[in-house]
Amino acid sequence: MEVILMEKVVNLGQLGDIVKVKEGYARNFLIPQGKAKRATEINKKEFEARRVELERLQTEELNVAKSRAEQLAGVKVIVSQKAGVDGRLFGSVTNHDIVDALKAQGLEASKSEIRLPNGPLKTIGDYTITVALHSDVVTDINVSVVAEQ
Repeated sequence: MEVILMEKVVNLGQLGDIVKVKEGYARNFLIPQGKAKRATEINKKEFEARRVELERLQTEELNVAKSRAEQLAGVKVIVSQKAGVDGRLFGSVTNHDIVDALKAQGLEASKSEIRLPNGPLKTIGDYTITVALHSDVVTDINVSVVAEQ
Protein backbone atom coordinates (compact mmCIF):
# COMPACT_ATOMS: atom_id res chain seq x y z
CA MET A 1 0.00 0.00 0.00
CA GLU A 2 1.29 3.47 -0.80
CA VAL A 3 0.86 6.20 1.79
CA ILE A 4 1.78 9.89 2.09
CA LEU A 5 3.67 10.62 5.30
CA MET A 6 2.10 13.47 7.26
CA GLU A 7 5.15 13.75 9.54
CA LYS A 8 8.65 12.33 9.79
CA VAL A 9 8.62 8.64 10.67
CA VAL A 10 11.85 7.03 11.86
CA ASN A 11 13.27 4.46 9.43
CA LEU A 12 10.53 5.24 6.90
CA GLY A 13 10.73 8.77 5.50
CA GLN A 14 10.24 12.51 5.77
CA LEU A 15 7.12 14.67 5.67
CA GLY A 16 5.47 14.39 2.27
CA ASP A 17 7.26 11.26 1.11
CA ILE A 18 5.14 8.69 -0.69
CA VAL A 19 6.28 5.30 0.56
CA LYS A 20 5.16 1.74 0.06
CA VAL A 21 4.41 -0.10 3.32
CA LYS A 22 2.65 -3.29 4.28
CA GLU A 23 -1.13 -3.13 4.52
CA GLY A 24 -1.27 -3.95 8.23
CA TYR A 25 1.36 -1.36 9.20
CA ALA A 26 -0.59 1.34 7.36
CA ARG A 27 -4.06 0.29 8.57
CA ASN A 28 -3.15 -0.48 12.17
CA PHE A 29 -0.50 2.11 12.98
CA LEU A 30 0.29 4.87 10.49
CA ILE A 31 -3.22 5.92 9.47
CA PRO A 32 -4.92 5.73 12.92
CA GLN A 33 -2.01 7.67 14.51
CA GLY A 34 -2.35 10.40 11.88
CA LYS A 35 1.19 9.79 10.63
CA ALA A 36 0.07 8.94 7.10
CA LYS A 37 -2.81 8.97 4.62
CA ARG A 38 -3.52 6.71 1.68
CA ALA A 39 -1.79 7.98 -1.47
CA THR A 40 -4.90 8.71 -3.52
CA GLU A 41 -5.08 11.61 -5.97
CA ILE A 42 -7.47 13.51 -3.67
CA ASN A 43 -5.18 13.07 -0.66
CA LYS A 44 -2.13 14.11 -2.70
CA LYS A 45 -3.83 17.36 -3.73
CA GLU A 46 -5.02 17.99 -0.17
CA PHE A 47 -1.51 17.39 1.17
CA GLU A 48 0.05 19.82 -1.31
CA ALA A 49 -2.46 22.46 -0.25
CA ARG A 50 -1.53 21.94 3.43
CA ARG A 51 2.22 21.33 2.98
CA VAL A 52 3.34 24.75 4.30
CA GLU A 53 1.18 24.43 7.41
CA LEU A 54 2.38 20.88 8.13
CA GLU A 55 6.03 21.90 7.71
CA ARG A 56 5.51 24.82 10.12
CA LEU A 57 3.91 22.51 12.70
CA GLN A 58 6.75 20.01 12.36
CA THR A 59 9.32 22.79 12.86
CA GLU A 60 7.50 24.00 15.98
CA GLU A 61 7.46 20.47 17.42
CA LEU A 62 11.19 20.15 16.74
CA ASN A 63 11.92 23.48 18.49
CA VAL A 64 9.88 22.45 21.54
CA ALA A 65 11.73 19.13 21.70
CA LYS A 66 15.10 20.92 21.47
CA SER A 67 14.21 23.24 24.35
CA ARG A 68 13.07 20.27 26.46
CA ALA A 69 16.34 18.49 25.61
CA GLU A 70 18.34 21.46 26.89
CA GLN A 71 16.47 21.24 30.22
CA LEU A 72 17.01 17.49 30.52
CA ALA A 73 20.63 17.31 29.32
CA GLY A 74 22.88 15.96 32.06
CA VAL A 75 20.16 15.86 34.73
CA LYS A 76 20.85 13.44 37.58
CA VAL A 77 17.88 11.54 38.98
CA ILE A 78 18.00 9.46 42.14
CA VAL A 79 15.60 6.52 42.47
CA SER A 80 15.47 4.54 45.71
CA GLN A 81 14.22 0.96 45.84
CA LYS A 82 14.34 -1.89 48.32
CA ALA A 83 17.47 -3.93 47.73
CA GLY A 84 19.16 -7.00 49.09
CA VAL A 85 22.61 -7.17 50.65
CA ASP A 86 24.19 -8.13 47.31
CA GLY A 87 22.89 -4.95 45.58
CA ARG A 88 20.10 -6.59 43.61
CA LEU A 89 16.73 -4.87 43.77
CA PHE A 90 13.67 -6.72 45.05
CA GLY A 91 11.74 -5.13 42.20
CA SER A 92 13.09 -3.11 39.30
CA VAL A 93 13.34 0.49 38.14
CA THR A 94 11.16 1.03 35.08
CA ASN A 95 10.30 3.92 32.76
CA HIS A 96 7.48 4.86 35.10
CA ASP A 97 9.82 5.23 38.09
CA ILE A 98 12.20 7.43 36.09
CA VAL A 99 9.34 9.65 34.87
CA ASP A 100 8.09 10.02 38.47
CA ALA A 101 11.58 11.02 39.64
CA LEU A 102 11.82 13.58 36.84
CA LYS A 103 8.43 15.02 37.79
CA ALA A 104 9.60 15.35 41.39
CA GLN A 105 12.42 17.57 40.08
CA GLY A 106 9.97 19.65 38.06
CA LEU A 107 10.95 18.17 34.68
CA GLU A 108 8.60 16.52 32.23
CA ALA A 109 8.91 13.36 30.16
CA SER A 110 6.61 10.52 29.18
CA LYS A 111 7.15 6.78 29.61
CA SER A 112 7.40 6.26 25.86
CA GLU A 113 10.28 8.75 25.62
CA ILE A 114 12.51 6.86 28.09
CA ARG A 115 14.70 4.26 26.38
CA LEU A 116 15.85 1.26 28.42
CA PRO A 117 17.48 -0.97 25.78
CA ASN A 118 18.44 -3.69 28.30
CA GLY A 119 15.07 -3.65 30.08
CA PRO A 120 14.32 -2.45 33.59
CA LEU A 121 17.21 -1.66 35.94
CA LYS A 122 17.62 -4.48 38.48
CA THR A 123 20.77 -3.57 40.44
CA ILE A 124 22.04 -0.62 42.44
CA GLY A 125 24.33 1.71 40.51
CA ASP A 126 24.61 4.66 38.15
CA TYR A 127 23.17 4.42 34.65
CA THR A 128 23.06 6.68 31.61
CA ILE A 129 19.58 6.58 30.12
CA THR A 130 18.56 7.89 26.71
CA VAL A 131 15.49 10.10 26.37
CA ALA A 132 14.10 10.38 22.82
CA LEU A 133 11.99 13.55 22.76
CA HIS A 134 11.59 13.62 18.98
CA SER A 135 12.83 11.51 16.10
CA ASP A 136 15.69 14.03 15.65
CA VAL A 137 16.21 15.02 19.31
CA VAL A 138 17.80 12.59 21.75
CA THR A 139 19.45 13.43 25.09
CA ASP A 140 20.94 11.51 28.00
CA ILE A 141 20.14 11.68 31.70
CA ASN A 142 21.93 10.04 34.63
CA VAL A 143 19.91 7.73 36.84
CA SER A 144 21.32 6.67 40.18
CA VAL A 145 19.61 3.68 41.76
CA VAL A 146 20.17 3.55 45.53
CA ALA A 147 19.03 1.20 48.29
CA GLU A 148 16.06 2.39 50.31
CA GLN A 149 16.89 3.04 53.96
